[in-house]
Amino acid sequence: MIESEGLRAASLAALGWAAYFADQVGDRPGEPVRIGMVHRSRMGAIGPDGPIKLALAPRTNTGAYAVGDWVLIDPATRTVLARLERRTLLARRVEGSAEPQLAAANVDTLFIATSCNADFNVGRLERYLALANQAGTEPVILLTKADTAEDAETYRLRAEALQRDLPVVVLNPREPEAAAALAPWCGPGRTVALVGSSGVGKSTLVNTLVGEGAGEPQLTGGIREHDAKGRHTTTARSLHAIAGGGWVIDTPGMRTLNVSDAADGIETLFAEIVELAPQCRFRDCTHAHEPGCAVQAAVTEGRLDPERLSRWRKLLDENRVNTPVPTGPRGNKKR
Repeated sequence: MIESEGLRAASLAALGWAAYFADQVGDRPGEPVRIGMVHRSRMGAIGPDGPIKLALAPRTNTGAYAVGDWVLIDPATRTVLARLERRTLLARRVEGSAEPQLAAANVDTLFIATSCNADFNVGRLERYLALANQAGTEPVILLTKADTAEDAETYRLRAEALQRDLPVVVLNPREPEAAAALAPWCGPGRTVALVGSSGVGKSTLVNTLVGEGAGEPQLTGGIREHDAKGRHTTTARSLHAIAGGGWVIDTPGMRTLNVSDAADGIETLFAEIVELAPQCRFRDCTHAHEPGCAVQAAVTEGRLDPERLSRWRKLLDENRVNTPVPTGPRGNKKR
């Protein structure tokens, strides 16, 4: 009995189970399993004994669950009894929707994939970085299609400049060496997620990390070379076991990524600007025209790119507009 309990604990740990989740269980009934697949009408999980098809209670909102969530289920009926608090959560607000769209939960590292071609978009990458920072995950930029670019090193330098101490990895998703290049962020109990535009090699990289003989591969599709745009080949989020240990979550390509609820993530992204602000003469300095502005001085002296300052302002404005203001009775704003 003790030996079987030890094996079960080891299996849970390999899935990413940690004290953070165990402390939430207490005397609550149910068996812990991890959500491995979310569709509109069904969900699947992975437990110590393997995959589980969950039974959904009437009126279950699958949109309230994210791949990577830990839940407690009734082992007899396989219905969800409770969802445990998330350690990290990747989510984005979709225009016209009151609730954010959940991308992945309890992710340690977010791989942000982009190509060394027309897909490389600084503004979009900064949005992904703000998303990762706000979620509490470690962002890593993955540069693909470097073999087709004449100036791949320029792309790497531009990516590294987006955020302080940002890891950037150049790889070919189809080559086995890609798994070795990403090994520092993978391993037993670790969870990574992949985001990026369609056609940059996300699903191909998932297949490489998972390895041969690991079940049905992710569907992949080509891109139009003239504008680097591709088809959405991944239509649902799912959890896949990495051959060398750990788990990877693939996500559908995002055509739009609106920044919201990400003030802290933006501060981390533009740390050099945030750190200059206290040196300004006026506490309410807008960093636009006031005398004694440390930020504008940095621009004048060439220590700060004016375009980066402009993008910082744009993201702050976008975040302010898109972030809902909590309201109280009769719609009064809460302070």
